[in-house]
Amino acid sequence: MTDHSSSVSGVAKRYASALFELAQETTSLEAVETDLTAFRDMLKDSADMKRLVASPVFSAEEQENAIGAIADKAEITGLVGNFVRLLARNRRLFVLPGAIAGFMEMLAEQRGEVTAEVVSARALSDEHLAELRKSLKASLGKDPAIEATVDPSILGGLIVKIGSRMIDTSIKTKLNSITTRLKEAS
Repeated sequence: MTDHSSSVSGVAKRYASALFELAQETTSLEAVETDLTAFRDMLKDSADMKRLVASPVFSAEEQENAIGAIADKAEITGLVGNFVRLLARNRRLFVLPGAIAGFMEMLAEQRGEVTAEVVSARALSDEHLAELRKSLKASLGKDPAIEATVDPSILGGLIVKIGSRMIDTSIKTKLNSITTRLKEAS
């Protein structure tokens, strides 16, 4: 596993591992990656989808019907379509985000990549991402897979997390540090 595999629960790891093994056996790792990425994006973008996945209020049948309809509408079939239906049927749909993360970690490890979670105040251009990737590769000795997110509250700079290591050059953190020092000095 990669350095940050501890962020994925044991149950999610087991499901991710089973899906990864099936995808390897059927030589469909790339197709599964594409479909899981689509689900991950839907989870990020939809509060209703998050609620469906996380809420214990829905019955297994309701979750299976809803997630099945979502998968069909997104044209997600095969292993991933069956996988999300199985999670719903087993009342384990809440592990979907962790299972996706676990699968992506295994895939990155197989490819010899490390995952860098990068937070910036605004979306990074392709040029900035390429430069960041180049710098991280020089530092780590491996090709980094970059998961970029935007958080305007950091004001500027970057927060880069690779496994348990974090580099925080955000303006928000620097301002908080200055504020703390000023309070200590007075």
